Amino acid sequence: MKKTIAIFVCIAAIVSIFSGCAKTEAPAQAEKKLSIVTTIFPEYDWVMQLLGERAENTDVTMLLDSGVDLHSFQPSAKDMVTISNCDLFVYVGGESDKWVEPALAGAANQNRIVINLMEVLRGSVKEEEIIEGMDAHEEEAEEEPEYDEHVWLSLRNAKIVCQALMDALISLDEANKDVYTANADAYLQKLDALDKQYQQAVDSSDVKTLLFGDRFPFRYLTDDYGLSYYAAFPGCSAETEASFETIVFLANKLKEENLHHVMTLEGSDGKIAKTIIDTAGMPEISILSLNSMQSCTSKDVSQGTTYLSVMEKNLEVLKIALNREG
Repeated sequence: MKKTIAIFVCIAAIVSIFSGCAKTEAPAQAEKKLSIVTTIFPEYDWVMQLLGERAENTDVTMLLDSGVDLHSFQPSAKDMVTISNCDLFVYVGGESDKWVEPALAGAANQNRIVINLMEVLRGSVKEEEIIEGMDAHEEEAEEEPEYDEHVWLSLRNAKIVCQALMDALISLDEANKDVYTANADAYLQKLDALDKQYQQAVDSSDVKTLLFGDRFPFRYLTDDYGLSYYAAFPGCSAETEASFETIVFLANKLKEENLHHVMTLEGSDGKIAKTIIDTAGMPEISILSLNSMQSCTSKDVSQGTTYLSVMEKNLEVLKIALNREG
C-alpha cells in the first residue's frame, strides 16, 4: 500500500513538473506596439498628449528632429522604411510635403491610417497671402495659388486635428478607447482655455497690429483673434534679404501705427528688424520673438517643451507686443 502511494506521489510530481514546463514554454504573447510617424513637432506632441500612459506601448517618431525647416526637409532612406511600416502617419499636407505621396505609395503597411492636416482642416485652410509692403517677387510669379501650411499655429485648428487623431487611435486600438477619449477631453479643455486667454488679451488691448521684420507664418493665429499685420515676407518665403522698398515701407508703418515693437521668428538674427528700426529713426523700439515651432526637436521635448508651453510663451510675448507701454 505504501509502495502504491509512493508511485502516485511520483506520478503527481512528474505531471506537475511537465505542467510547469508547458507554462514556461508558452508565455503570454507580448502586446504589439503601435508605430506612429509624425513629420513636425506639434503633431508629435498632440499624439503624445492623447496617448498619455499608452505612450509606453507605442513607438512615436518625429521626422523633423534636427531643426531643419519644414520647407526644405527631405526624408532619408531610414525615414522611408519607418514610414513604410507605420500604423499611423501624420503630416501637414502642403507644398512642402510633395515627397509624401510617393513615399506612401510603396508602403509595406497598406492598412495604415494617414492624417493630412490640411485635408482635416479643409474649410479653414487659407491661401498664402501677399499684403502691401511684402517682398514677394518669387511668390507673385506663381501661377497656381499656394496654401499657407502653418495651420498648427491656430489653437482652434489644433482642437479639430486632435479630434481626428483621437479617432485614428481608437480605430487602431479600440481596447483603449476610454484612455484616448479621456486624454482628448482633458487636452481639448486646455486648448480651449488658452484660446480664450488669447482672445481676452487681444480684446483688452488697444493695439491690433503686428509688424514682422521677418517671414510671417502666424496668419492663422492673427485671423483667429482679429489682428492685422505687416511683414517683410510671406510665411513660406525662402527670401532672407528684404528690398529697400520693403524696409522703407515697414519703417513708415512702424511710425504711422505708433508701434513700440518689431517682431521676428525664433532663431532670427534680427538683422532686418534692426534695419527697420534704424530706418524709422526709432532706437527705443524693441525686438520681440514669436516661436513658430518649426525648429523644435526631441532635445526640446526632453527639456519639457510642449505645444501648449510654446503657445503660452507666445501669448506672453503677444501681450507685450499689444501694449504700447511695454
